[in-house]
Amino acid sequence: ALHQGKRKDGQNLYPAMPFASFSSMTDEDALAIKAYLFSLAPVNAPARANTLSFPFNQRALVGLWSAVFNRNERFAPAKDQTAEWNRGAYLAESLAHCGECHTPRNLAFALDNRSKFSGAVQGGWYAYNISADKVSGIGAWSDQSVAEYLTTGRAEGHGVASGPMGEVVDHSLRYLTPEDIRALAVYTRSVPAKASKLPGRVETLAPASYDAGPSAQADPQGAKIYAAACASCHGWTGQSPLEGQATLTGARSVNDPTGTNVVQAVISGVHRNPPHGGFSMPAFGSIYNDREIAALTNYVTARFGPKGAALDEKDVRRLRQQAQQ
Repeated sequence: ALHQGKRKDGQNLYPAMPFASFSSMTDEDALAIKAYLFSLAPVNAPARANTLSFPFNQRALVGLWSAVFNRNERFAPAKDQTAEWNRGAYLAESLAHCGECHTPRNLAFALDNRSKFSGAVQGGWYAYNISADKVSGIGAWSDQSVAEYLTTGRAEGHGVASGPMGEVVDHSLRYLTPEDIRALAVYTRSVPAKASKLPGRVETLAPASYDAGPSAQADPQGAKIYAAACASCHGWTGQSPLEGQATLTGARSVNDPTGTNVVQAVISGVHRNPPHGGFSMPAFGSIYNDREIAALTNYVTARFGPKGAALDEKDVRRLRQQAQQ
């Protein structure tokens, strides 16, 4: 299953189970995972019926995909790199499989490693650029910022992990040793810089008054919603008066003119586990309609970022659907 994408009866697993990344996992680690899973209490949970349409419901075709895109080779350390770099490479490429979300895909839906770690939209959320690019990636982040983000899901001046990345931190990365976190940082920042479409971040505070600055006219409806639902926690300047994790200034999401993750955070909320201070932002997806969420996103990105989004209700509806798939 981990190396070849085959289940017990020999049928092909879909690459939603990232066996193309897990295939570089050592046999020792694969069997350690098995030992852990077999120590858990059994749960009767029959597999769901395949709801994919033709031809994607033909599992045999996945075998052809795997033959082309799954090398099925174990990790081999690079002799010209340090032990720390190799450890980071093993973690990032296999166990943590960072590229499965942060690397764009080709026409066959396999990872396009010519643009490794340059960012991609997955499940309606933007997995941001984590290459060494200093503008749109993490090349300008300090070692401490990278370590804080991976272990707590927050880095000062860079925002808070939410959505799928928040789950990765809460359920996985926070359990890594400090040495493994550093190794991950060393490796990811060595990946060649690949610029993405994200502009430089706005790091200065916004005006203290809601009707000051160019964002005031960006979307009047969005300004009213922000005043009613958001300003008490996030503040008008972007510096939260209540909770550091609610600070918007410098956050990637508000500096993204597509507004993708702002929309998803508004719809689903942000819920972090108690080890990270129990930060929680309520979900507004059932309170505001798609047009209102678009207006709020347009206003927030204009107020706290370099360029406001230009979303309409169709864009928000599409993002809702992607997150539910």
